[in-house]
Amino acid sequence: MAIVKYNPLRELRSMQDQMNRLLDLAWSRDPGEDLREGVWQPLVDIFENDEAVVIKAELPGVDQKDIEVKIEDATLTIRGERKQETQVRKENYHRIERCYGAFQRSFSLPQSIDREKVAASCEKGVLTITLPKKEEVKPRQITVAVN
Repeated sequence: MAIVKYNPLRELRSMQDQMNRLLDLAWSRDPGEDLREGVWQPLVDIFENDEAVVIKAELPGVDQKDIEVKIEDATLTIRGERKQETQVRKENYHRIERCYGAFQRSFSLPQSIDREKVAASCEKGVLTITLPKKEEVKPRQITVAVN
């Protein structure tokens, strides 16, 4: 009988290997299969100043012609698709971590937005949507007369 040195982390490593195998099975489908259903969403920053509400969305690798920005009722929707390069065959990849396929984000808009003056631009992979406020909603400074 061979003497085996006790290693308290052996069971933990074994459990980790089993979990990795399970996750590999779950993710071993075609890399774009479930991503075509829109499982990824671009990250956004939303901030407000006196003039407007601004939404900035990270869309690296998304062609501008594949981006759609639409306002319906009180909802702003950003929709598009990041396409995977077709020149490289799937078996040549070592790792695929970036998400590909269709995406959609929707945001409720406040009543204070002037929908006729909304502007969108895309620079360096960042989509910037400027939602100007209506004139009557902007804060106004009132001076107090002293007698």
